[in-house]
Amino acid sequence: MKVKPIGIIHTPFTRKKETPIQPFRSGATGRVEVFKQYADGLRDIEGFSHIILIYAFHKSRGYSLSVKPFLDEKQRGLFATRYPRRPNQIGLTFVRLLRKRGNVLYVRGIDVINGTPLLDIKPYVPDFGPIEKIRIGWLKDKIQ
Repeated sequence: MKVKPIGIIHTPFTRKKETPIQPFRSGATGRVEVFKQYADGLRDIEGFSHIILIYAFHKSRGYSLSVKPFLDEKQRGLFATRYPRRPNQIGLTFVRLLRKRGNVLYVRGIDVINGTPLLDIKPYVPDFGPIEKIRIGWLKDKIQ
């Protein structure tokens, strides 16, 4: 599998511990710079209020299948968490799209480190998500 960045994400965060755990509550803003050769792919994106950014955890090295996640003191299985150190260091986040200027998207609710390589963008469409009752496992009593 070959994956290459289509852009770079600019944020105010320079270290992992600075990034918000619940980005929508933080209101942090950032810029998503799409490389010029991919800019035509941004056509019609302004019609969406939220987008999904898929990116590389470029500062993470290695992984463990058992981790202590940010919101807990217990060890949990890696795939039951959003922990950044993963076998394939790919992350995703949902952000509010504020505006588009050329090949740059201005977003709110960002939670990644400055300089993060952007791999893909998808529009967020709630009707395409699950419609049945959602369970959130061990996080049930950790978030509101």
